[in-house]
Amino acid sequence: MEEKVHMSTTRYSGIGGQAVLEGIMMKNQDVYSVGVRKPDGEIEVHLSTYEGIGNKRLKRLPIVRGVISFVDSLVLGMKCLTFSASFYDEEETQPSKADQLIDKLFGEKAEKVVMDLTVAFSIVMAVAIFMVLPYFAAALLRKVIVSDTLLALIEGGIRLLLFIGYILLISRMKDIQRVFQYHGAEHKCINCVEHGLELNVENVRGSSKEHKRCGTSFLLIVMVISILFFLVIRPETLWLRLVSRILLIPVIAGVSFEFLRLAGNSDNPVVNLLSKPGLMLQGLTTKEPDEKMAEVAICAVEAVFDWKAYEEANFN
Repeated sequence: MEEKVHMSTTRYSGIGGQAVLEGIMMKNQDVYSVGVRKPDGEIEVHLSTYEGIGNKRLKRLPIVRGVISFVDSLVLGMKCLTFSASFYDEEETQPSKADQLIDKLFGEKAEKVVMDLTVAFSIVMAVAIFMVLPYFAAALLRKVIVSDTLLALIEGGIRLLLFIGYILLISRMKDIQRVFQYHGAEHKCINCVEHGLELNVENVRGSSKEHKRCGTSFLLIVMVISILFFLVIRPETLWLRLVSRILLIPVIAGVSFEFLRLAGNSDNPVVNLLSKPGLMLQGLTTKEPDEKMAEVAICAVEAVFDWKAYEEANFN
C-alpha cells in the first residue's frame, strides 16, 4: 500500500463523483464526465451536462438544496451506471414484452421513463427497509417498554444495524469490491487536487481514500439525524408516527446535506470529530485502487476540471 500524502492546506474544489461499473463519474457544477475502462483496455470518456431539477433560486435555499441534490445524485448516478454497463453487455437479448410495451407507449422517452421508475422504486424500497421496518420492529416492544425515548433509541439502533449490515453484505460481492476500488480512486483523485498536488498516478495513489463529502458519510448522517428528529417529534398515535417517518425524510436529508457541506468546507476540530464515524465507515465502501483505476479517475477529472489553473489560483 502506498504511503499517504499529507498536506496541512486543503481547498474546496467543488468536484463530486461516483464510482460506476469499471469507471468513475466526475461532476463539476452542471458538467459531468464518465470515464470507463472498456473490455479492450482503452479508456472511454463521455462528457455531458446535467442541470437537474429545480431552479437556481431553490438550489441556494438551505435544506431545500439538500433534497434537490439528493434526488439529482440518484438520477444522474443511475444514468451513469447505465452508460458504464453498456460496455459490458455480454450479449444482445431480445426485448421482453414489458420492454416492447414501454417502447410502444413512450417511444424515444422510454429510457428516461424506465430510469425514473427505477429511481422511484429504489427510493420506495430504501424508505421501507431503513425507515418503516425499524419503526415496526421497535413497535413490537411497546408492550414491554413504556418509554417512548427508549423505543426511539432502539428504532434508531435497528436502523443503523440494518444500514451497516447492508454495506457489509454487498461488500462481499466480487463486482461490488471492484466498484469500491473505483470509489477509492475517486476520493484519492479529489483529495489529490484539493491538497494542491500535481494530478498524476503516483500522487493520486498516495492520497487518502476517505473524503468528508462522501455519500457514505451522508447516509450515515441521515441515520443519526433521524434518531435525533424522532426523539423530539413524537405524535400521539401510532399511524401519525409512521407518517412522520416518511414525511420528514426530505427534511432529514436536507439537514444532513447541510452538515456534509459544512464538513467539506471546514477544518474545525469539532466538525472533524463529528465527521470521524463517516470516514471510518468509508473503510467498508472504499478500497485501494490499482494504477489503471487511478488513470480512469484522472481522465474523468481532467474532462471537467482545469486542475492546473485551480492549483495556480489556490496554492501558488
